[in-house]
Amino acid sequence: MKVENHIDSNILHKRIYPRKEDIRGYFFRDLTAIIHSYPYRRLKHKTQVFFAPHNDHICTRMEHVMHVATISVTICKALNLDTDLAWAISVGHDLGHTPFGHTGESILSKYLEKQGGFCHEIYSLRVVDHLINSGKGLNLTFAVRDGIINHCGEKFEQYLEPASDPCVPEEVHARNCYPCTWEGIAVRMSDKIAYLGRDLEDALRLGVVKEHDVPAIVTRVLGGGNSSMINTMVCDAVESAEKLGKIGFSDPVYEAMVALKKFNYEHIYQSQELIKYDQRIHRLIDTLWEYLSEIFDRYGFDYAGYDSEMTNVATEFAGYLRKMEAFYRTEADFSYVIPDYIAGMTDKFAIDSAVELLSPRQFSYNF
Repeated sequence: MKVENHIDSNILHKRIYPRKEDIRGYFFRDLTAIIHSYPYRRLKHKTQVFFAPHNDHICTRMEHVMHVATISVTICKALNLDTDLAWAISVGHDLGHTPFGHTGESILSKYLEKQGGFCHEIYSLRVVDHLINSGKGLNLTFAVRDGIINHCGEKFEQYLEPASDPCVPEEVHARNCYPCTWEGIAVRMSDKIAYLGRDLEDALRLGVVKEHDVPAIVTRVLGGGNSSMINTMVCDAVESAEKLGKIGFSDPVYEAMVALKKFNYEHIYQSQELIKYDQRIHRLIDTLWEYLSEIFDRYGFDYAGYDSEMTNVATEFAGYLRKMEAFYRTEADFSYVIPDYIAGMTDKFAIDSAVELLSPRQFSYNF
């Protein structure tokens, strides 16, 4: 059965602000805009699962989005879907992730409780719509924006098909909507395929788990390594789409995926090794939040005041405010200034900033 999008192409191609298209086409143009953006570049220094690892072969957030891209494009090629759209959604889907992965996300949720918490899917749309280009955004097509905000890889549905009615992206405030395109559905399913086996591979490399710990159903059905697992899940997803008209997984493969997810949560994501790191990351982000909130309350957009702090943290923050002041003055309040700044940090930048704040400044003497 051939899968086809039921949403009119005029809707899928629509941008917030009209613009003349060029030789790249709608979605490839979006792809190039995303990969040239600063938030995309910073993904190479943001955590996937293991914080700031001293190992070049441990997955970063940038590597993860590229895995999602190659997997979703493979599915779309098999189903004769638009691969440019799949690429664009994939490389943009995690631009809203904080430093230190989901730990950073949960910490910012604590500070944004009155605003409904912090959800990286929703925040990724804020990044591409507003924060990039000093508050101007990228002016992406509706189809890419829809795919980004509805990409949630944490829910584990066995089968998915596009939403019957397109959402209004800026009115989505929870993980309760689905993409309206098949390409968006492919990305959503590929997100799961990309991180399950890779997270296990990294945990094995770092010694967090041992091969004999992995459930037998996982290796028997999915395969013994990440590449085998990806191949099994991708082929199964394509076959399911061709047979059922839905992208998803057969009962045996789905059962093995659920077993792998359960194993990963119990033995990796909730392992004592990561819990110890979580406690340190909480202290680190709390330190940044308290300091940045304090100086922003004191100086606001009075940039000379930040110089008196005599810290690189204050200087960098003031530079950010200069670029973003016009945008923030269009919002109802300034409640997102600090979370926007912290969420955009890389792991290393956050660590370096906290170290500076916690290290006593040495006196200098003039003779």
